[in-house]
Amino acid sequence: MRQYIFGTGLLSAVTGGITLLRGLRNDEPFTWRTALAWLSWGITLALAVGAVVDTRRARRGRQVAGDSPVASRQKKLLKKRLSR
Repeated sequence: MRQYIFGTGLLSAVTGGITLLRGLRNDEPFTWRTALAWLSWGITLALAVGAVVDTRRARRGRQVAGDSPVASRQKKLLKKRLSR
């Protein structure tokens, strides 16, 4: 579980969220740029969590979506397992 929690994608998403929270502490108005930054952070977090879920599914031998970055490695591993 540590390898998933301390992955670079999740760490960067968390640090980005911390940076956005620090920006809210200042008395600056909420602008469209701030809204876009929060939207971007949400997308980044969702992609990082999705990568963790796909990696975990692939390690357990379950099928992952074809658009996942893990899918090509899973296909190679499946071919290797079937050749045994």
